[in-house]
Amino acid sequence: MSEGPPSSKKNEPNRTLPSTEGGQAVEPNRAPLRLVASNEGRPETPLPTGSLDLLFRSYSGYVAAIALRLLGRDDEVDDVVQDVFLGAYKGIAQLRDAAAVKGWLATVTVRIARRKLRMRKVKSFLRLDDDPQYENIPAPGATAEQRVLLKRVYAILDELPVNERLAWTLRHVEREQLEDVARLCDCSLATAKRRIFAAQAAIDAVFSDPGDQGT
Repeated sequence: MSEGPPSSKKNEPNRTLPSTEGGQAVEPNRAPLRLVASNEGRPETPLPTGSLDLLFRSYSGYVAAIALRLLGRDDEVDDVVQDVFLGAYKGIAQLRDAAAVKGWLATVTVRIARRKLRMRKVKSFLRLDDDPQYENIPAPGATAEQRVLLKRVYAILDELPVNERLAWTLRHVEREQLEDVARLCDCSLATAKRRIFAAQAAIDAVFSDPGDQGT
């Protein structure tokens, strides 16, 4: 089923990956470790018109980058990108500028990523899921230690409820404003804050565990 267009435009934020610092609590509205490449300074892509193929070529990289960071693995990214454009094409045709298109694509990407993550939970429960690999998460300039930390954060995210994981990732990896997290997650602002806080508490608990040998 096709998705309809968003009600408002969205500015793309700096996109970075945070983590905890030495087990200290990180509040939902800040994140100290920045690893994921930012799109700051890149020119906006003009709104393509015409075929789905042109739209795909213009924005598939943008959708794939969001999907990879939401999912934490690259084995499902191609499927998500295809589903996003098939599901959102008619809605996008009603939009008139690049900022609105990118915001709507992000909305549809989150919805499809949620379905993928929920299916992953089922596969994991049935022991049908392969061992996760996190080596392909973009982290330009990261040290070897930071890359190990990055992998551990995504391993923790895999254990969280899907809605908490998405809210935390949108806030701290995608660097969305809290209001945009709520919109993308289709929930109230209070619910978005609660999910982010719960996810952060779970991450903090792992990094503050004295028996944890990965720190």
